Amino acid sequence: MNVIETNQLTKRFGTFTAVDRISFEVGEGEIFGFLGANGAGKTTAMRMLCGLSAPTSGEAHVAGFDVYKEAEKIKSHIGYMSQKFSLYGDLKVWENIRLFGGIYGLSTRQLSIKTDELLDLLDLKGERNTLVNALPLGWKQKLAFSVAVIHEPRIVFLDEPTGGVDPVTRRQFWELIYQAAERHITVFVTTHYMDEAEYCNRVSIMVDGCIKALDSPAGLKTTFQVTNMNDVFHMLARKAKRGE
Repeated sequence: MNVIETNQLTKRFGTFTAVDRISFEVGEGEIFGFLGANGAGKTTAMRMLCGLSAPTSGEAHVAGFDVYKEAEKIKSHIGYMSQKFSLYGDLKVWENIRLFGGIYGLSTRQLSIKTDELLDLLDLKGERNTLVNALPLGWKQKLAFSVAVIHEPRIVFLDEPTGGVDPVTRRQFWELIYQAAERHITVFVTTHYMDEAEYCNRVSIMVDGCIKALDSPAGLKTTFQVTNMNDVFHMLARKAKRGE
C-alpha cells in the first residue's frame, strides 16, 4: 500500500521552478531517502507533501489525502522533525512530551502512559525534569524523533535530523527509525550523510528540482557502477546548474 503518491508535482515561484514535475510513490513502512544538494528542491517538495505549501501543478496524495483539498487532514496523520527546530529548550523533558502529544491529539490518559513509556525507552527517567536545553544534542534528537511519532502517524518526515550528531548517536537514532518502520510508520528522510542513505529501502536523488535517480542503494550503485552512495550522489550532484 502506498502512503505517498505524486504525479508531475511542480512548484514555481514566479519564473523560478523549484520542483519540476516529480513523480514517485512511497510504500507503508518504507524508509525512503530523499537526497539532493542545497538548492535541489528537497525542502520545497517536503513542504508540499506536509500540506504546508500548495503545489503550482501536478498531483499528490499523502496518507490518502489530496495536498490541494485536504492539507489540514494530512497534518493530523504525519509527524515532522527537523534539525533546526523540534523541541522547546526552555521546557522540561516531560513538558515537551506532554505539549507535543497534546498537539497531536492524545488524551490526558494517553499522554500519561506515553510520557512514562518514552522516558523509559530513551533512558531519560533521571532527566524527566531537566530543561531540554541542558541535554546533549544526541539525546535531544532522539527525544525529538520519539515525540514526532508519539501519535503513531502513518508517515514521519525527517529533515536532516542527525546533522551535527556523532556517529555512535546517529546509529542509535537509526535504530529508532527501524523500530518505527517495524510499526508500519513510513519514514521520509533527507540527509547529507551518504552512509545513512545505505540504511534506506530506496533513495531518490534530486538535481535542479528534478528526480534524477530512484532505486534501492544496491540498485543505484549497480546502475552507476560504483561501490558507495557517496559516489552515486556526487556523479549526479556535480551536474547541477543552480546553487543554494
